[in-house]
Amino acid sequence: MNLTTKRSEETKQAILAAAEKLFSERGYATVTIRQIAEEAGCSHTTIYIYFQDKEALLYALSTQPLELLKTSLDMLSDDAFLSSDEKLRRLNEQLIRFCLDNRSMYSIFFEANSARVDESEPELAINRMRQHVFHIISRLLGTYLNLPDGDGLLSCSRIYFYMLRGIVGSYTQLEESADSIMARLSPTFHAAFDALLLGFDKQLQDRNG
Repeated sequence: MNLTTKRSEETKQAILAAAEKLFSERGYATVTIRQIAEEAGCSHTTIYIYFQDKEALLYALSTQPLELLKTSLDMLSDDAFLSSDEKLRRLNEQLIRFCLDNRSMYSIFFEANSARVDESEPELAINRMRQHVFHIISRLLGTYLNLPDGDGLLSCSRIYFYMLRGIVGSYTQLEESADSIMARLSPTFHAAFDALLLGFDKQLQDRNG
């Protein structure tokens, strides 16, 4: 790598680091390209050499983590040796662990510039990845509850994600490591989801009874 290429890559990484810092501190919607440039120590026009717009920065920061999560959940979903309840249990662990490992950015990964989960053809690639993750949650939940695709399963899947969001949101400001949180509180997390699933079962029984 020659000196010019090295400096170019260093500038690009500085821009990404600045965007990540500001997005996590202030939220994606409020941060401007000029603020990112100031944090990165470059001009705002320099950013456009590497990234078309703020959306491209979001995509660059989110793609690899979301792709890794997507691949991991696909493998879990396709595992023929696991029961439906064990798949859900492992899904919970993987999603909570992912969010704790990325606690400064997980809300950006899932929510910034997001589309509705029931939108059939989201325009942005990042929203297609997000929908894929959500559809895995929905598919595993539907199998466990013996609930077909439709408004009922969509509602349950949203509630399930709300639970996940609430659990992780409780620990975003802690300095405690993800390993420590998982070791200390995994039984509580599982109990929370077990209670939610019991509520779903009861609701479905009441409707069908």
